[in-house]
Amino acid sequence: TEAIGLYNIGQTCCLNSLLQVFLMNTHFTGILRRITVPPSASQKSSSVPYQMLLLLEKMQSGKRKAVCPKALAYCLSQYRVKLFVQYDAVQLLLTLWNLIKGQLTNPELIEKLSDLYTIRVQEYMVCQECSFETKRNSNMITLPLSMLDSSCHLLRTLEECLQCFFCPEELTGHNMCFCEHCGKKTPFMQSMKLAHLPRTLILHLKRFCFRRSSSTHKLCHYLSFPQDLDFNAVLTEEQCQTDASEKASWQYELFAVVAHSGSTDFGHYCAYIRSITECKWYRFDDSEVCQVLWDDVKCTYGRSDFHWGQTAYLLVYMKKNPQ
Repeated sequence: TEAIGLYNIGQTCCLNSLLQVFLMNTHFTGILRRITVPPSASQKSSSVPYQMLLLLEKMQSGKRKAVCPKALAYCLSQYRVKLFVQYDAVQLLLTLWNLIKGQLTNPELIEKLSDLYTIRVQEYMVCQECSFETKRNSNMITLPLSMLDSSCHLLRTLEECLQCFFCPEELTGHNMCFCEHCGKKTPFMQSMKLAHLPRTLILHLKRFCFRRSSSTHKLCHYLSFPQDLDFNAVLTEEQCQTDASEKASWQYELFAVVAHSGSTDFGHYCAYIRSITECKWYRFDDSEVCQVLWDDVKCTYGRSDFHWGQTAYLLVYMKKNPQ
């Protein structure tokens, strides 16, 4: 009934933040509670879903303000997720997702997990010389959103980032593609259309980008995101490839923000999560957990003159209930 912290056991702030986002999601824990318990001790110690379940029960059974995720960390180390290593939250999220999904044995639970997190898009490629068109279906766990438009101008709102992601882009010069009909490289028009949104939607704000010198730098500028997000109001009809019943459910509310403070070389992660049962916001900073207000969450919008401050890196939205 209370928000419980996780002790940092060796640069595990990134892992702790992601675990809290998973375990505070009652739709995810509903799947986790139905897993088959591995039969042997060695299988138990190497099962990521089972160790996450044990950690969840440990967090809910005690009265301590924080618990130690040592057993889960040891389990993850068997899959090259080491302690004392700086991780990127998106890369670690995908690693955790693949381990969880890959180690589930019940087909029904695998399907439920996929339905909970998988985004479906259609990629269209049209040759600008012969109009030959190809399309490809793609599944994503996170929607990677650039914070710069095609002219490298700063985007200031999440809605602008989404519109930019689904805006058609002309591939010319070095970016030209080979056309089977023309038999040569030609200019192409590339576009993405949204086909399906999951119950839990994860948006990746690409704050880390490459300079021409090949070094990575962090974009700290202000970018706002709403508590309530309606994709029907953000995207045009041409940017969607779905029916009316699907689009009717595209109403979301913010569930969690994974924030990063620091630079590209050194930093710290924490998570702001809205309790589904209490409808209150909490800040999870390793073992320290406290209740916060929406104004505190908005502090992760970013500031260009405050490079070490907290900036939102992952946004997790939850689909609203029809009622």
